[in-house]
Amino acid sequence: MVQRSISLLMLLCSSPLVFAAGNSTEACDRRCLANALVDKELFSAPQDDNCTIVVNITSIQYQMLSFDTKGMEMTSRIKINMEWMDPDLGWMHKRYRFPTIILPVDKIWIPGIVLDNSVETTVEPYSKDVQVRRDGTVTHAVVLFTTVSCEINLFSYPFVTGTCPVAINGWSQKSCDLKLRIADNVTLVPSSGGEWQALNVIKSVDSSERVYLEVELTINSFGAVVTLILPSVLIMLADLVSFALPFEGGERNSFKVTLVLSFTMFLLILNEHLPNGGNCSPLLHYHFSFCLVCLVVSMLTSIVLTRLSVEDSFLLCRRRSAKVHPSNNSKTQHDSLDQEKDTGVITTKSGDLASEVASLQKIANFLENLDKGEEEKKSKVAFAYRLDRFCFGFFQSIYIVYVIIIISITQTDICKVNNLDFWDNFNHGDDSYDYSL
Repeated sequence: MVQRSISLLMLLCSSPLVFAAGNSTEACDRRCLANALVDKELFSAPQDDNCTIVVNITSIQYQMLSFDTKGMEMTSRIKINMEWMDPDLGWMHKRYRFPTIILPVDKIWIPGIVLDNSVETTVEPYSKDVQVRRDGTVTHAVVLFTTVSCEINLFSYPFVTGTCPVAINGWSQKSCDLKLRIADNVTLVPSSGGEWQALNVIKSVDSSERVYLEVELTINSFGAVVTLILPSVLIMLADLVSFALPFEGGERNSFKVTLVLSFTMFLLILNEHLPNGGNCSPLLHYHFSFCLVCLVVSMLTSIVLTRLSVEDSFLLCRRRSAKVHPSNNSKTQHDSLDQEKDTGVITTKSGDLASEVASLQKIANFLENLDKGEEEKKSKVAFAYRLDRFCFGFFQSIYIVYVIIIISITQTDICKVNNLDFWDNFNHGDDSYDYSL
């Protein structure tokens, strides 16, 4: 009886140990499993026999932050959700019953994203943790703040619509490579406003099967029209209306000089804000040059008309012809006549009929010269007015023809740009680099 009791007591004491030993794997929770995987220190990329890593880009969220018209650079925020297979991070279902666990993002290998046409790129993890499934599938998300070089056809600025590529790819160096399989799930996040706005973003593939995001951009033309085009049009209209001012007194000349100086200051202020346009210089540059030339020519024309209204020639210096009298007597008479004309009083000598006749002749000549001077002055002013009306019609016709030409040019595709030429430059620089991912 005593021996039976001792055997039963030993069985009861040993049963918990057996239970614990038989369920040792069940006692390990998610954190225990995560710590076990972290202890493996899997900081290198998973490498199979082909040395090829495939990363699936499940979705992309794109947001344009700004576009630098001066430097032709676009800044964007891109959120990329991706998955890849790392067999060393998997576990057996029989040993661990958890379908997924969470690991720190800095304790395992994370694939690097390459932007081929980026000027500057900052990659940040969307979360400090990654999700790992039982089969070794890792789910992760990164946020890219990138600035890419993008040349847009600004010939018809500010009425511009263009596309800008964002080349998201993996890398390939000889026998090893990282391939990105980008899904069509690309969404556009509305921007917070500004001069430039993104209309749409799609996944595109070129003839060499290189994948990139094609961002369609447009510009809010209202601000540029108000600050650039409208002031120049109003100044040109004011110059055309200034032909109604009289040119004899100099008021028109002063007004036109003020217009030229004002437009020059306007160009100096806007010089830092005008777009460069790269290989396609904006038509707005030619427009400002045309306006400045027309204002200067109009000012010079007004000055010449003022000169012609009082002189026969617009030259400042001209030779004047002088009469040479054959005798001192006639010279004395001419001097006395000039003196009498200057004083406005002509005297006669009584008792001498010949002298009286000569005096009367002098009076008649004097009055005739006065009438001739008035007629010449009126003729000069009339000629200047006819020339002024001709100039007004000439400038008016020039402006109408100019508007028609500008409208016609903006409707044609004169300048074309290729935003994918950076791949050709890269291929020439490094023949071992493969972009056909």
